[in-house]
Amino acid sequence: MSGTPDPRAYPDRPILAVSAAIIRDGRVLVARRARGPAYNIWTLPGGVVEAGETLVEALVREVLEETQIAVEPVALAGHREVVVRDAAGRAERHFVIMCFASRWISGEPVLNEELAEARWLRPAELAQLKTTEGLAPIVAAAFEQIEDTGR
Repeated sequence: MSGTPDPRAYPDRPILAVSAAIIRDGRVLVARRARGPAYNIWTLPGGVVEAGETLVEALVREVLEETQIAVEPVALAGHREVVVRDAAGRAERHFVIMCFASRWISGEPVLNEELAEARWLRPAELAQLKTTEGLAPIVAAAFEQIEDTGR
């Protein structure tokens, strides 16, 4: 482990991130985290927005980096805010995650070092997994957004 401090620990403001509820043939792609934060938890692929990037650009880039899957972001499906406090009550981590309904375009999951496993699941199957808080409602909203666009 490197002696370099984690630049995302104890931020002076929330960190903006994106995630993708990737819909394909009535299923959504979920991935199990291989390291912290949220180690061993099932979640949606995504990551931090870089300066100068739009939310959509960040989403497309992060999904491709994490999974090698190309996606078409359709609409915002919701957001989540993650605040982790240390024993003294200080915000050790603070992320605002914009979650997008996205269509699968091409590729099969080829995971990077951040993800341990990926599965295409029907929304009802999420209840069997330990997921990030609020995942099921985001996935449900994503399916509604995809259906509303009619493609």
